[in-house]
Amino acid sequence: MKRELKKEVREKLDVLDPKFRKQIEDIFENVNVSVSMLYDAATTDKKTNVYNYNFFQTIYKMEFDKAKRRLQQLSLFILDIDFFKKINDVYGHIQADEMLVQLARILKNAVRKSDVVARFGGEEFIILFPETGIEKAKEITSRIREAIKKDKFLREHNLTVSGGLTEYYHGDTPDKMLKRADKALYDAKETGRDKLVAIGLHKKESFYVKDGKEKHKIKEIKRIEDKKMLKELKDIFY
Repeated sequence: MKRELKKEVREKLDVLDPKFRKQIEDIFENVNVSVSMLYDAATTDKKTNVYNYNFFQTIYKMEFDKAKRRLQQLSLFILDIDFFKKINDVYGHIQADEMLVQLARILKNAVRKSDVVARFGGEEFIILFPETGIEKAKEITSRIREAIKKDKFLREHNLTVSGGLTEYYHGDTPDKMLKRADKALYDAKETGRDKLVAIGLHKKESFYVKDGKEKHKIKEIKRIEDKKMLKELKDIFY
């Protein structure tokens, strides 16, 4: 857009005095910079440089509506740093913030261009995987967890994460899908932390996928067959 504007304006300014033309060009340049700064301020989390949650909600609704309308796949993942309050207490807020920034950098590098990473709040991040089913999303989120474990800075501070994953189902709403991912995250924390849990239509399980294969399924927490489990998950599925 910036190049087109410059080209269009330059054609009209060529007949002007060179000094005056330079002043006009500087004005347009400043306008472009200002618009870019406004966009960043409206969409980006200042601390971590990923999207903020307000902007994420807009993208989430658009992708959800597209999945519903076109019957496309869509997966949603929430990630949370384990015992972040303890990290703050031990290392201080400045170093804890550096860990947040590094984690955000890892997330951005580990996902695909089409995926949407945002800060959910505090030490939580949320990732949307458009046109992606839960099995493929398992591979990507496992890769994210592996990258976090391999990072020297985070490893030195014993930082681990828990995550909850789910996918879109017919009859879903954005709120139900979000609650389901949050429920999966809650289960990951309640069953030991430092793990990823996925809630699908027929089962809830912790998982770890490497090189496209489910190398280590820690254990299937429970198949969603008995009445108690179905009642527990009824609100987040239907």
